[in-house]
Amino acid sequence: MKIVYVAFRGHFSDSPRALYEALLERGVDAEHTWLAAPHTQATFPPDVTTVPFGSPECITALEAADLVISNDHIPLDWEKRPGTTYLQTWHGTMLKRIHYDVLWAPEGRLAYLDQDIARWDLLLSPNSITTERLRKAFGYTGPVHETGLPRNDLLSSPRRDELRAQVRADLGIGPEQTAVLYTPTWRDDLVFAGAGDKDFEFAIDLEDFSARLGEDHVLLLRLHNMVMDRLEIVDGSAVRDVCSHPDIRDLYLAADLMVTDYSSTMFDFAITGRPLVFYTYDLESYRDELRGFYFDLEDVAPGPLVRDSRELVSAISDVERIRSEYVQPYARFQETFCHLEDGHATERVLDLIIPTAAASGASTSTTTEGDDVRADR
Repeated sequence: MKIVYVAFRGHFSDSPRALYEALLERGVDAEHTWLAAPHTQATFPPDVTTVPFGSPECITALEAADLVISNDHIPLDWEKRPGTTYLQTWHGTMLKRIHYDVLWAPEGRLAYLDQDIARWDLLLSPNSITTERLRKAFGYTGPVHETGLPRNDLLSSPRRDELRAQVRADLGIGPEQTAVLYTPTWRDDLVFAGAGDKDFEFAIDLEDFSARLGEDHVLLLRLHNMVMDRLEIVDGSAVRDVCSHPDIRDLYLAADLMVTDYSSTMFDFAITGRPLVFYTYDLESYRDELRGFYFDLEDVAPGPLVRDSRELVSAISDVERIRSEYVQPYARFQETFCHLEDGHATERVLDLIIPTAAASGASTSTTTEGDDVRADR
């Protein structure tokens, strides 16, 4: 069996990585090939076979594959041969609208991506509320399986505390330091509307952050993969550039709290039960004009929405009050969006794609075209 993996157009991460590692652990007889971007090649382990994303070798690998596993669109021109299975894991629960549900997109972009959607054979959903949104947004008529996301299994692993300590040590975060993971999403107008080099905004006052929080706080900056290659960090600042860290699941473990805006990272991080703060300085324009939301963030957020940098720093400094005030909203958020994140999503997905590798103790259901299937727990 030939398996080709791709995550975010060339990263060694996310649910494709979790599935790859599980298949290796089980000793499944397969030839594994990853598509790697030039700027991420160094993050791949030396024993992983890679081909450059978008290269002729990449197209050859895709067209020869028995199984393709991706967490995003593969925006390339390739012919899927008969008998190939394409598993689309997608990359998270959505607050912001996607594909045909967006308020605006560059001309021709969605139609081009539809060519990739037509190749999908299986689509994963992280929770029941997201299933129909995925189907409608993509116009997808194939089977959708509610399994949870394999990438998040690590957050429920018995080894999570051990791995947290290891990642923090690797990042140089002291035991007494508070690690604030900042995960802003990208802005369509900055990326697509001819904004030149300015494809993201850094809206935190670092002088105020350092002055009020001191050296016992460190800001881990993880930009969206669409914009992470233009980051410039000033030496000596409170910011740690973790954009090149191979997998954000490690950073979820390392962090003590998350600051985000409209990113799907909020749903993953909520599995940890640690505090969330929402820095929504452009809420109205992003929600009402640029992208649009699937639900009202103000109604369901498991943490406060803050509107400027000073308010953000104040919230970080008083995080224990936030933790106590948001116990019930946080529990409702977890119940709605994290109900399948039990540490066994990988097993459920492997039962779907590699029947001979089916895991004991994790059951799935068969499905017909167009059905949605909720994995048993």
